[in-house]
Amino acid sequence: MPPCPPLDLHFIGAFDGEIGYGPKGAENPLIWINQPFDGKPATVGNGSMPAFHATTRAAVDAFHAAALASGGRDEGAPGLRYSPNFYACYVRDPDGNKLSAVCTAAE
Repeated sequence: MPPCPPLDLHFIGAFDGEIGYGPKGAENPLIWINQPFDGKPATVGNGSMPAFHATTRAAVDAFHAAALASGGRDEGAPGLRYSPNFYACYVRDPDGNKLSAVCTAAE
């Protein structure tokens, strides 16, 4: 499985129909990707949007660029929103899921 370098997430392992990613060397994943519990096809959730923590604004920028380079659509370019330290971007993956990367560190 490929890593997610902009957010420093690495493949941790596959477990019973799901895969997990987390920091390099971690034993427990921070994010899980799995098949729907009910066995039906996965669909885009209405009102659901995973937001990934980024340690720097540059990581948010890199996440956004990687998402677009991988076939995602822009839903909000990287920038400040809501407060002086809320730096985020929004994308839709090729399946239509909305994702965000957020950095709240002062830079």
